[in-house]
Amino acid sequence: MPYVRGWSAARQSTDALAEQLMALGLSADFPALKAGVNVRGDGIVRLGAIRPDAASLLALLLTAGLTVEMARNENRPGGDDGASTDAA
Repeated sequence: MPYVRGWSAARQSTDALAEQLMALGLSADFPALKAGVNVRGDGIVRLGAIRPDAASLLALLLTAGLTVEMARNENRPGGDDGASTDAA
């Protein structure tokens, strides 16, 4: 059943996001976070309705993370091709 595979992938991603939100003290800002599937059986992660300041903070954190990743790539010898060699 394809929807089970989709839901399983969404559940893993939801759990990973929930873990990071908890580590940042933001889990209370995403009370409706859950895994689901669409009508085609594709996995989806539902963030639910969140406060505007929670959305702004999430955007800020994503931007900060991308900035750090881009700086890492620029500082890598011969590595501005976007290919990651980190084992993360």
